[in-house]
Order: sequence, then structure tokens, then C-alpha cells
Amino acid sequence: MRSDSIRVFLMIFVMAGATLSGCFANDESPGMPSTDDLEISGELVAGDWSDVILTAKVDLSVYIPYFLMDPGSNRAQNGTVLNIEAGDSENVRWLLPPRNTDAVLLIGDYERTNWPIRAAAESWMAWSMDSSNGGAVAISENEDNGTWNWLSSSDDDGGDVKIKKFQTTRAQRSDLTMDDGVDASGGWVDGRSVYEWVEFITDETPCDDVVTCGSDGAVGYLDRWIGNQNPSYEDAINYFEGVMKGYGLRAEVHRYWTGTLWAVNICGYKDGSMFPNEWLVFGGHFDIAPYATPTSLLPGLEETGYGTRTGAYDNSAGSSMVLTTAGALADFDARRTMVFCLWSSEEEGLWGSSAFADNVPAGVTISNYLNLDMAGINYPGDYALSVYLGPDGTGDVIDQPGMYHMAEWIGSDALDLAYQMERGKAEWAVGGENPLWTNQYEDMVAIYESPTARSDHDPFQQIGVATLGWNGVVDGFPCYHKTCDKLETLEEYMVTDNATGVANLAHSWDIVTWWAVFAFLHMDQAPVPNEL
Repeated sequence: MRSDSIRVFLMIFVMAGATLSGCFANDESPGMPSTDDLEISGELVAGDWSDVILTAKVDLSVYIPYFLMDPGSNRAQNGTVLNIEAGDSENVRWLLPPRNTDAVLLIGDYERTNWPIRAAAESWMAWSMDSSNGGAVAISENEDNGTWNWLSSSDDDGGDVKIKKFQTTRAQRSDLTMDDGVDASGGWVDGRSVYEWVEFITDETPCDDVVTCGSDGAVGYLDRWIGNQNPSYEDAINYFEGVMKGYGLRAEVHRYWTGTLWAVNICGYKDGSMFPNEWLVFGGHFDIAPYATPTSLLPGLEETGYGTRTGAYDNSAGSSMVLTTAGALADFDARRTMVFCLWSSEEEGLWGSSAFADNVPAGVTISNYLNLDMAGINYPGDYALSVYLGPDGTGDVIDQPGMYHMAEWIGSDALDLAYQMERGKAEWAVGGENPLWTNQYEDMVAIYESPTARSDHDPFQQIGVATLGWNGVVDGFPCYHKTCDKLETLEEYMVTDNATGVANLAHSWDIVTWWAVFAFLHMDQAPVPNEL
């Protein structure tokens, strides 16, 4: 079983293989097509599905190392190799890196089957300058009955290739400035949209109209403390159930009796077109830390008392990323059923996610789970972004290499974080997880297996599911579980010498949301197995 899981992983993520050298050829190499022999027509758009035409001047093969939409199945797949005869063209719909302006195509002889690839922890551009690291792939059968070949791991890199480099441009909103995060405001998903969801959910502008604004007396959805039919929480349930339905998802409100209180989740479903009984779940908790005592509400204690009305960081941020991904993927033809959930009662002990994981319908399996909890106060501010995965077995070796290398693969190129990930790996080796939750760090993104169980990934790990999640500073954030956990506090906290807090928040949420979306694309094509 373990060997089969690894084989599937390698087929899709194609990141392992023999060390390679001599993968490049200059344009004077005899008998090989040159980079000028392939023309690209169309807009080179970053971070969104866009259409281009690839035209060959001579017979050649081209390896596209990005997600693209197969014209036969109309589903996304991770790369392909196209054989194009002289004078012919191929129409390609692809998704180029959202946070990296550099892109590449590999060119080789016509009907070539074997190709070199980059190492997981470096970008295609870095690899193109030094091919001493990496692996190899070969074309393989399309498993969707589609038109274009898939790729699988290989021991043969096929020899020299030409590297066609080009630059892309990401769309930006015209109503924003750099201080507002304009350069994280366009594409299939974007961090500025997450920011605006957080802004809306946590809006404390007074509103006395109960019909329009609900029971909490504000424009936003505050006081989301779980309890026995807390009116504010029920108002939020009704509203966000409607949001899910507005996306075109099948919205369901799940109520579970815990013995003392109700746990109430809001989930949106989009049935998979090939494997509807395999569920790929996105989740983040919607509840916030409740006030511990009435004295917390007294004047002068707002900054020190336990609990919050808004929970901007914990966890309006994660909820907003769930909503953003749900809105983008709702029209997507996924192989597996997509489930987007806002969990209740995380602060009380993971009641909502535990109830969901313990009540999976008969015949249904959870293929993977992605957790969105408290990201935002991290890189590109002065704090580390934690990318955690599991389950973790030993603590001294990587027990989930498939998930680990997938996270690296996405972060290094699509998100252009190779340098930050290298720094994070080194710091993790020295101090482990706890310092990342408390200390300031510059330019650091750490990917690691986490032995902690302080969020909604844990119930899914308990039923054998491999998970992936993201967060920033936890115990080091002075407003963690305090009334000062507000958007304006996050903005102040994230100011750096070269950017406003708003811009840094937009970019932080942009990184995490894109990481989750790319992880979804990988996991939809081939789930990442629990390797313990």
C-alpha cells in the first residue's frame, strides 16, 4: 500500500528522480529546435485561466509545466507535453504562476517522451540556471479519458532541452493603490478580496435595524460565540448559508448536540464529476473566543479581558479565505466532491469539525483536508508563515513526504518563496514549532509536520486523513483571544518599512489563499495519501 501511494504521488507531482546534469542546450545545438521555433500568441496573464496559441515553425515537442485545462475532459491537470508539427498550432488554456512573473516552457525534439524537471524547493527560473538538482518525467496515459497526456516520474531525463523564458503580468484593480494592496487584487483568487471579506465580517458600525443587521447591533457579523442558539451566531449562519447558495453550492447547516451545547457548521458542497464519494474538504472555524466573564465587557478592560466580538485574526481571516476559495471553485469541474465548511466551536474544543469527521456518510471517504486558521499576521510582515501538515508520527523524520514536497513545489515557483522557505527550514531545524508562534522573523516561511492539535485539522488526522494548513503568529500576538483582535489592530501590527499594514495583509492572505487553491488542484488530480 505504501509503495502504491508513493507511485501515485510521483505520477502527479513529478518531483523525484535521479540527479540530473547537462539538461540545457544552446540554440546552436545541431538538430534541435530553438526557442525561436515556438511562438506564443495571446495574453500572458498571471494568476488566472487564460488562452494562448502555441505555434511551431519546425516539428517539435513542448513541455508545459503548469496547470492547464484539458480540451477533452475540461478538467485541470498538472502539465503536459504537446507534439506540434511545423506550421501547426495548439490552443492552450493554462494557469500561470500568480506571484511569480517568470515562466518557462521546455522545448525538445518532436515526439520526445522523457523530460527533466526542477527540484521541489526551487523555482523553474532558478533551475534553468543550474540543472544539477531535479528529476525526470515521462508522458503517460490520460486518466480522465482526455486529450492530452499526463506525466509520471521517470529515471530518464531525455537529455538536453531548450528553455523558453517569458514574463507574465497579473491583473490589478483600477480603484486601488499600492498602499491598498493593488498588486494582490486580481486573478482567479486574490488577497485583497479576502481583506474585504474580513472588513465586512468584522464591521462594528452600529446598526439598530434587527431585520437588516441582525442581533449584534452592527453591520458585520459579530459575537459569534457558540451557545444554545445564540441569536448573533444564528444570524451569521443564515447569512453565510445564503452566500454558499449564491455561489451555486449545495448549502447545508449541520447541527450536532454535544451533550451540553449545539455545534453548528455551515458547509457548501459541489459534487465531483468522477469520484463524488471522495470529498476534498476546505475548512476554517467561524466561531470566535467568547468572553470569559462579564467583567471583560467593563470599560477599561476591553484590551485585557479574554474574548472578542470580532475575532478578525482568529478566525474571520480563515473564514474569509474559505469563502474566497469557495466562490472561485464553485464553477470548477472537479473530479472529487468539494466541501467548504465554516466550523463552529473550535474554541470550545474542535466540536464542530470533530462532529463532521465523526459523522461522514457511509460510503464516503475524505481524501484530504485543508485548514485555514489565523493566517495573515506573518510574511510579508515581520513574522513567519507556518505551513503545517500531518499526521506526524516520529518528530525526527518527515512522515508525510508527499504532502511536504507538494507544499514545497507550490511555494517555490507559483508563489516565488524559495528563499523564504529555505530560511524557514533552517529555523525550524534549530527551534522547532514554538518559536515560530511567538518570535519576529524576517522573510521566513516554514513548512513542517506539526505535532500540535490546536485547530480543526486534528479530527481529520484522527480518521486517517493527510492534512495541510497555514497560520502565523499565535501566542506571540498580543491580541490573541482578546477584544483588541480587530482589523485595525492587524493593520497596525503588519506595518513594515516598505509597505502599509493593509498591503501586507492583502499579500499575506493572497499567498495563503493561492497556496490552498493550488493544493486543491493537485489533490483533485491525485489525493495525497497518509503515509503513516
